[in-house]
Amino acid sequence: MSEAPANRLKDSASPYLRSAAHQPVDWHEWGEAAFATARAEAKPILLDIGAVWCHWCHVIDRESYENPEIAALINQFFVAVKVDRDERPDVDSRYQAAISSISGQGGWPLTAFLTPDGKPFFGGTYFPPEDAMGRPGFKRILVAVTEAFRAKRSEIDSSAAALEDAVCQAENFTNARGAFDPSIVQVMCASIIGNFDSRNGGFGQAPKFPHPAAIDLLLDLGQTSRDSNLLYIANRTLTKMALGGVYDQLGGGFHRYSVDERWLVPHFEKMSYDNSELLKNYLHGFQVANAPGAVDAALAPLFRETAEGIITWAFDTLSDPGRGGFFASQDADISLDDDGDYFTWTVVELRAALAPEEASVMEEYYDVGPVGEMHHNPAKNVLWVAGTVEEIAKRHGISENDARFVLATAKGKLVAARLKRTAPAVDKTIYVSWNAMFVSAFLEAARVLARDDCRQFALRTLDQILADGWNEDKGFNHRVGGPLVAGLLDDQIFAAAALLDAYETTFDKRYFAIAERTMQLAIEKYGDAEGGGFFDRASDAPPMGGLDVRRKAFQDSPTPSTNSAAAIVLERLYGFTGNDLYREWAQRTIEAFAALAPQFGLYAATYGLAAMLYSRHTSQVVITGAMGDAKASALEAAANSVYRFGKAVLRVTPEIAAADALAPALKETIPHLNASATQAFVCVGTSCFPPVNEPAKLLEMLSGAGLHAAAK
Repeated sequence: MSEAPANRLKDSASPYLRSAAHQPVDWHEWGEAAFATARAEAKPILLDIGAVWCHWCHVIDRESYENPEIAALINQFFVAVKVDRDERPDVDSRYQAAISSISGQGGWPLTAFLTPDGKPFFGGTYFPPEDAMGRPGFKRILVAVTEAFRAKRSEIDSSAAALEDAVCQAENFTNARGAFDPSIVQVMCASIIGNFDSRNGGFGQAPKFPHPAAIDLLLDLGQTSRDSNLLYIANRTLTKMALGGVYDQLGGGFHRYSVDERWLVPHFEKMSYDNSELLKNYLHGFQVANAPGAVDAALAPLFRETAEGIITWAFDTLSDPGRGGFFASQDADISLDDDGDYFTWTVVELRAALAPEEASVMEEYYDVGPVGEMHHNPAKNVLWVAGTVEEIAKRHGISENDARFVLATAKGKLVAARLKRTAPAVDKTIYVSWNAMFVSAFLEAARVLARDDCRQFALRTLDQILADGWNEDKGFNHRVGGPLVAGLLDDQIFAAAALLDAYETTFDKRYFAIAERTMQLAIEKYGDAEGGGFFDRASDAPPMGGLDVRRKAFQDSPTPSTNSAAAIVLERLYGFTGNDLYREWAQRTIEAFAALAPQFGLYAATYGLAAMLYSRHTSQVVITGAMGDAKASALEAAANSVYRFGKAVLRVTPEIAAADALAPALKETIPHLNASATQAFVCVGTSCFPPVNEPAKLLEMLSGAGLHAAAK
């Protein structure tokens, strides 16, 4: 076995690349050195894109890249390049688009064949080593590609160039510009409704992914329009996910997606970006269900418990308690010989951890039986909530309180038993964009649930990102720690949003100033001055190599669309500053995609949120009064209890007013602010309601109808 792979990848900052250091394939990291070798040797490039959390990436590693015969073919006829999609989402997104257009396949592992200068001409996802499962074997593909590259080089170069042009046109959204019409929000909403699975909740069929932006859009529109159907769709989806196996019933947090339409059997990896956005969903669901007179008030405890579960998992597993920071992901498996075994249970395992009467209750509650849901081990059960407390109590002849006590006690024992197992690995890389998303989610949890621990940890994390990942001239890097990876639009936009959230929480003007500077850099370095919107890579970024086309991120996949998120941040900045530049860029960004947005529907729900916010403006609730004033605290609690997308709650004490920390537009809107008086101002756009000093009146003003009238 060649020692070259270990020498080349063993010191990589990426855990996914390091995991390949022992393989006999002569891997290169993405970069000019790999392209130079391919050009010098006139060889095609074999590109593997995957991630440390990806089960099938590890399968193809073991079956093919650790196979000496296959490795010998690769080393003889190809230059092999391995890319971590989390570390280089810019590389991944371009080749995903290209290979999807060739094969109709997307996802990971992505297996692509490129010309020596990095232009794709063939590829797919997972290939078995030999012909199987209706897929051609990897050996056959390697031989066929080698022969085609030798015999039909000019045809390959021509088709690769044509594919590059097609990807450039598609990823640039050249024909997407159009006039903005507020009714587009209803069009997006209709698409979401059309994809709703009324029986199981969620959208579409198996495999089923969460769509957090769609849920937020439905919750907001349902609440403001008093449309019970929209609220039903959102609440049923949140309920089914929370009770299903896609949610870790013992440890908290959501797995990446469900392989079935019922949310029962997940792909067991847990991603930072899923859980931050789902945490916001459950906080918002709790706010709506907990509102006075809410139709679905009974769901409020479940939604709060689920949000708390995500927070618990994030604190226990996904965070650095000392320095701050949220890790990237938790793997699904311990090894390739299991499939979620850490998270699943046999009847024998469950009974060994519990007293007989507890086991009897839990087997019914979590639907644990001799035959479970896991194909690789039929005795393994995914835990999902199959019955209500009332049903369990009735069947066992006990009170509901006793049933709850048994469930809580038994759950604690199962958690303790599971902690004795070897847990799946955690990728402790700290990516700026994903951390910023969790900072925003934790700051929202601090407001909605009065969790000061979330507030403190979020601010500690943000301060770490600013210390180690921020540059006044270039903006944010992509990663904190390790070799420098240039920041992308995602890193700038989600960090700017987190900075605004931190400013709203602390009135620290430093956060606000850096948020403004970040968006100014985004406009300068990423903005498309001619067509509107933003490219994902900076204009002065080092050459990417390969398929180096300009790309505008628009679809929500797998994180919120950064162009839509940018429009939201710009609109928030406009609300705070009154600076027309921000409003103009928000408009130009929304218009850049207006003609095609309806076609994306469910998959562009963040665009729907941006369009909604642009139409009605952001809102600010300014609450004044001395620190420790009980009435001011009651007003603040009332303001924080209401979900309305784009609403800021600002607690202004005399000390904050004296420090001149209030954003410029609010100082102009409320020119004679008496910070010593206990009162609340509700402001929308450039106007404010008269102040109130009773929580009930504030809640009435914050109702959908009240703010909608003010916006008009």
